[in-house]
Amino acid sequence: MNIATAGNPFSIVIITLNESERIENLLSDIAKQTYQNFEVIVVDSDSNDNTRDLAKAFADRIPNLTIHNMHTKGVSLGRNTGVKLAKHERLLFLDADVRLEPDFLAKAETHLSANGIEVAGVYMSAKDLPLHYKIAYIGFNAGMYLTQFGFPTAVGACILSTKRAHQQLGGFDQEIQLCEDCDYVKRASKTWRFRFIPVAFSFDPRRLKQDGFFSTGLKYLHANVRRFFFGELKNNEIEYKFGHYEADSKPLENKRIISS
Repeated sequence: MNIATAGNPFSIVIITLNESERIENLLSDIAKQTYQNFEVIVVDSDSNDNTRDLAKAFADRIPNLTIHNMHTKGVSLGRNTGVKLAKHERLLFLDADVRLEPDFLAKAETHLSANGIEVAGVYMSAKDLPLHYKIAYIGFNAGMYLTQFGFPTAVGACILSTKRAHQQLGGFDQEIQLCEDCDYVKRASKTWRFRFIPVAFSFDPRRLKQDGFFSTGLKYLHANVRRFFFGELKNNEIEYKFGHYEADSKPLENKRIISS
């Protein structure tokens, strides 16, 4: 494997809550990146499993690794806290159930630098998933591509940003429980250069399996239609709880992504 370090370094912020079944997969993917100019900051929302211990075990494979425990739970709070601990200008926000190909960071750095993009969305891959997932993901990715020019949305499980943009945006809005990621990129698109870049990630479809494939799709459609007409969801109008997934929902061990 060819290792590259030249280029802009990344601060990778990973938020976790009881992710002992998945954190090792993601950290292993990060340790195998062909682009090694990064630090990793795991911000844990006081997990009651051994998530933090499993993450600490990667200290020898990821030398620039920080494990931070928060006693207050929160997706946006966790991401904002991670930025405060970050050393580098370029940011990558990840959820613990994300999987990355070894060339993910290398390709992301190339596209960001070549196009002068500060805040970027990333497409979802349905490789190794059933046909109905593939069809749905194609539609979802097409929707994200088209809306980036007017009313952008993105998947918070994998978003790229910079400290400059993040700080001037005031970070992720901690009052928003659902679609905080879409709010972030929408605000960014008004001030900073925002676009989707042609790389992809995958994540464990436990969210779709537990909450229901069509129910989840309808929930997010409802949420974004409401956002378009009435503004952001700051009063928990559509309920969403961080870390509500069942503990026995097993990850897909071999699921990978396609990067283009």
